[in-house]
Amino acid sequence: MTQPDVNTIVTPDICDAYPEVSVIAPLFTNFGGVRAFAGPVRTVTCFEDNSMVKQAVGEPGDGAVLVVDGGGSQRCAMLGDMLAQKAADNGWAGIVMYGCVRDVDILARTQLGVQALGSHPRRSNKRGEGTRDITVDIAGVSVRPGQWLYADNNGIVIAEQALEL
Repeated sequence: MTQPDVNTIVTPDICDAYPEVSVIAPLFTNFGGVRAFAGPVRTVTCFEDNSMVKQAVGEPGDGAVLVVDGGGSQRCAMLGDMLAQKAADNGWAGIVMYGCVRDVDILARTQLGVQALGSHPRRSNKRGEGTRDITVDIAGVSVRPGQWLYADNNGIVIAEQALEL
């Protein structure tokens, strides 16, 4: 399915039209330069080590959304300006970070959707730890590769497949 127009992504309207979608708890803040985004899910799980995030955004995104289970850590940032720009350059639609980001003024100008729990100035460790493309639990919602994620300033919803908007 083609990428939805960002102007058609309105999560309250999606919830009204598709009551079966899952809604991730309202813990996230929009940090990216793209305020509404959607795409098929790809996942990374890692804790205070963004090596797998770097690996993922270095590959073609093809309009996908990277959902990162950083364990909800607020002790370091798992995404900064350089990785966000790499993700934008490689065609990712967005990143949902269950953790923190940094370089927020630059992220706000990057053509990428970015939602995270907060910001933190410290960078993460680099030990090569983490797992990709598995089911992750994000704020009480199980998210698995292949589902579709829709996000805007109202929230984040997960659908089993692409929705007609």
